Amino acid sequence: MELSDRKKQILKIVVEDYVDSAEPVGSKAIAAQMEGRVSSATIRNELSDLVELGYLEQPHTSAGRIPTPRGYRIYVNELMEQHRLSMQETQRINQALQIKMEELDRVIAQAGQVVSSFEGYPAYVATAGKGQIRVRRFDLLSVDDSNCILVLMTNDDRVKSQLLRMQLKVGSDQLPVLVNLLNKRFTGASPEEMNRRLMDDSELVPPPLFLLLSQIVAYATRVLEEAVRKEVRTLGASQILKLPEFRDADKAHQLMSFLSEDKENLPGPDEDDPMKILIGPENVSEALQDTSVVVASYDIGDNMRGLIGVVGPTRMDYATVAARLSCFADGLSRMFGKNELPEDKSHE
Repeated sequence: MELSDRKKQILKIVVEDYVDSAEPVGSKAIAAQMEGRVSSATIRNELSDLVELGYLEQPHTSAGRIPTPRGYRIYVNELMEQHRLSMQETQRINQALQIKMEELDRVIAQAGQVVSSFEGYPAYVATAGKGQIRVRRFDLLSVDDSNCILVLMTNDDRVKSQLLRMQLKVGSDQLPVLVNLLNKRFTGASPEEMNRRLMDDSELVPPPLFLLLSQIVAYATRVLEEAVRKEVRTLGASQILKLPEFRDADKAHQLMSFLSEDKENLPGPDEDDPMKILIGPENVSEALQDTSVVVASYDIGDNMRGLIGVVGPTRMDYATVAARLSCFADGLSRMFGKNELPEDKSHE
């Protein structure tokens, strides 16, 4: 059902008031913001309709209304105005990004700490491979009858090498045969495809070569998995204890445990999407069902991307959080790519 303009206006007021106050919003507060254009009776009817449609809920019979995850979703998709960072906010972010470029991990962690303190929510940062990493070429260099060196190049121009101790003796004249098989059957394949092809070829390759082939595939799959593995760090987890939504000790403990022990399952944007907003039950992980997650990605270079996000209550100022994360992500991309600060997007 398409919401009328008046219902959308009332829903927008409820969301923004609840974000500010963490208290249910009543019809009188809404009427005051609508400046008498709509009667309190009409507003109450519209609120009842919004409850029936699943956009609002009433925690207690005599209380006002609060948004549901569905209400937050239509707010984010249709009603939220783009937040313009003030000159002071932009300057603070720029100052926070003026970090001496020494270690990638230190820079990213410090950016996450700043985000957590800006928002008052737990933050997380991550680095991950960008796109599909595959082996482009294999080479084998003979050392002696018991050892050889594997060299592989990935499609993002990284070169990896490993000394392999052969379980059965393989002559140096047999290595070109194996190299030919590797470059014909195993380049461009995912780790899963490599292992399937290894099993398919098990009866076509003599035992000494098959054992060496198994070692090579095991090393190659490990390289590919490490290239795209997401390394996640959480910061400011104790911030949730300050939020009224997490006064319940069990609820707070569940979320803090997730941020500590299952942080690799925190979401990231899709490959071609710079930002993602997940509201309440839109989160797959059970521990995040009562929270919202806003996460942005940025380019690190070397076919890597970074993620920076926050975990907070569904009562979140989505426009401000999204604008600040976007500014941080843009600044980090510029730092890693061009060693310069982001453009000033504030207005006078």
